[in-house]
Amino acid sequence: MQRMGDKMDKELLIMTNVIKRNGKEVKFDIYKIIHAMEKANKEVAPVYQMNEYQIQAAAETVAKKIQASSHAVNVEDIQDMVETAIMEMRAYEVAQKYVRYRYKREMARKANSTDEDILALIDQANEELKQENSNKNPVINSTQRDYMAGEVSKDLTRRLLLPEDIVKAHEEGVIHFHDSDYYAQKEHNCDLINLEDMLQNGTVISETMIEKPHSFFTACNVTTQIVAQVASNQYGGQSFTLSHLAPFVDISRQKIREAVIAERKETGESMDEDIIAKIVNRRLKEEIKSGIQTIQYQLITLMTCNGQAPFVTMFMYLDEVPEGKTREDLALIIEEVLHQRMQGVKNEKGVWITPAFPKLIYVLDEDNISEDAPYYHLTKLAAQCTAKRMVPDYISAKIMREYKGGDVYPCMGCRSFLTEDREGLGENGAHKYYGRFNQGVVTINLVDVACSSEGNMDSFWEILEERLELCHKALRLRHERLLGTVSDVAPILWQHGALARLKKGEKIDKLLYNNYSTISLGYAGLYEMCVRMLGKSHTTEEGRAFSLKVMEKLNDSCKKWREEEKISYSVYGTPMESTTYKFAKALKKRFGTIPGVTDKNYITNSYHVHVSEKIDAFSKLAFEADFQKLSPGGAISYVEVPNMQNNIPAVLSLMHFIYENIMYAELNTKSDYCCACGYDGEIQIVEDSYGKLQWRCPNCGNENQDQLSVARRTCGYIGTQFWNQGRTQEIKDRVLHL
Repeated sequence: MQRMGDKMDKELLIMTNVIKRNGKEVKFDIYKIIHAMEKANKEVAPVYQMNEYQIQAAAETVAKKIQASSHAVNVEDIQDMVETAIMEMRAYEVAQKYVRYRYKREMARKANSTDEDILALIDQANEELKQENSNKNPVINSTQRDYMAGEVSKDLTRRLLLPEDIVKAHEEGVIHFHDSDYYAQKEHNCDLINLEDMLQNGTVISETMIEKPHSFFTACNVTTQIVAQVASNQYGGQSFTLSHLAPFVDISRQKIREAVIAERKETGESMDEDIIAKIVNRRLKEEIKSGIQTIQYQLITLMTCNGQAPFVTMFMYLDEVPEGKTREDLALIIEEVLHQRMQGVKNEKGVWITPAFPKLIYVLDEDNISEDAPYYHLTKLAAQCTAKRMVPDYISAKIMREYKGGDVYPCMGCRSFLTEDREGLGENGAHKYYGRFNQGVVTINLVDVACSSEGNMDSFWEILEERLELCHKALRLRHERLLGTVSDVAPILWQHGALARLKKGEKIDKLLYNNYSTISLGYAGLYEMCVRMLGKSHTTEEGRAFSLKVMEKLNDSCKKWREEEKISYSVYGTPMESTTYKFAKALKKRFGTIPGVTDKNYITNSYHVHVSEKIDAFSKLAFEADFQKLSPGGAISYVEVPNMQNNIPAVLSLMHFIYENIMYAELNTKSDYCCACGYDGEIQIVEDSYGKLQWRCPNCGNENQDQLSVARRTCGYIGTQFWNQGRTQEIKDRVLHL
């Protein structure tokens, strides 16, 4: 007998990829569908069985749907298609047997849900985890070890630690319970480390006393050790300010001066003050250079326990220190940081490339924004660095003071901002930001709210209220998971100054209330939500009004929870990386393909203008400013620009616009290199014969990712390890704003 399927259109046998349950991406095999239907068919009486041609027709129907898909289809989606195809043949008894068979297999899998995932991870076959984080190399042992622990944690979280309704909502993409791979441990998200306290008053690292440094270089070295220790005891980003290093410049200056005088006395050289000053200044600059080089190279080459370089941000704000010598010294540090970042770092081939970290933030203020300002030379240098290496990002001190009660301070990592300290948490009622942290994030999928309401406005607000309460419940779980944590679990954080100076055995509970730490209600897909509800973008007058009303509702909910519970809930513009793809797949599965809403492999981050919408840079920043103001827990805006290295005045013009109009923004350019041919232009994204997106050098055609250096800003920070299919499509769809 001829094998079933041999008579089929040969084009149906050359298919796109399929994502298995363990994340492994494999070529589609139509015979597996035929085999599954044949097994179900044999379990019913002959009178109810499908004939050979019906099975073949059903399999072809499924194959054509998969072939028409623009992305790798999940195996669960294929099984849904098979059920539908059997039902369309009116073979209801066969469909019933297929459903029962599928249920039994599902129960068997749930008996041990982690084995296949971990084995696929070790074999480097899990595509979702391989591209889950664009700054983690999934091949190396430390990353795999972290991912393996994460799979176990996710399994515990799913089965034992979270209630069924939260798990179901997370798995269906209704909400996203962030970082569930770290939930089993009592770890927090991100923070502003109190480097000043640790350097000035000493700290303890790995049970070793670290006293106050006696030079700038030593202070830089200690800083890198602190950053690495902090990164290994939390799962989110951290920030420190260069102003906390500035006082050590003068300590080195005095130390160098003493040494120079001693040397010259010993050798009988002239004691002319001008000569001594020049020598001291030269040696001091060399020490600053060495210190900053230590920070840059150690933070890039250090590998924390989670398999990546520390996710760290360096804050550059001149007015954080008093006018005079200390501010001048801070300016020297900032200048050196910008010079070194502009140069980049050498990869293993000896090519200067753009590193992902440390992330840099430069504050625009009155003393550096205009040409006649005393520190304008630093602003010009920052513009040149941005044009070449995509950093620094920019905070407008002017707008931040307006938003944050007169204060200026860094975000924690890429965008998570503490709520302003109006209660005087520091000594003598002073405002305090360093040493505070974020407890965690849960994100609401606003597109799902819109689709679930089917465009009905009354239903939309009812469903939004229900989903917000679901998020509230999930956020409470994050908070309660941290309650009772003793300081001993992370001494560097809770006992030795990074976040607190608690006693051994003391619980961190008091730091979880009364505005000391935030907890974030994230949101995603404001654009697609608006399209589904109104049929138009949120950049239209009607769309903007509706979207702002939704944002106000999120803020009102956080305010209500905050007042009732004394927990600092805040609205947060989520930086989705892998979640953008997850939400898109879930929406397509639940609601089908809706033009402009679910027809992509990604949904839009937070309030951003859609990446394909044509809008100029200045209009985009001005439009998004209002939404940023309604995201007090954190948000960042960007503009997509071409190579600007030969147009620095345009970069400076954008920076000045940021200063006048929006709190926090960045410029996205490109920084690529092909190791196969030496091409240093933009590496392109193309589709292969299966419809999968690949990176390709336009000069030599190289598609080997090991031979391509690609740096793209994806979620407020630079990624260098490539991305999943959803995020890759989003990058491909971006239009220039300048």
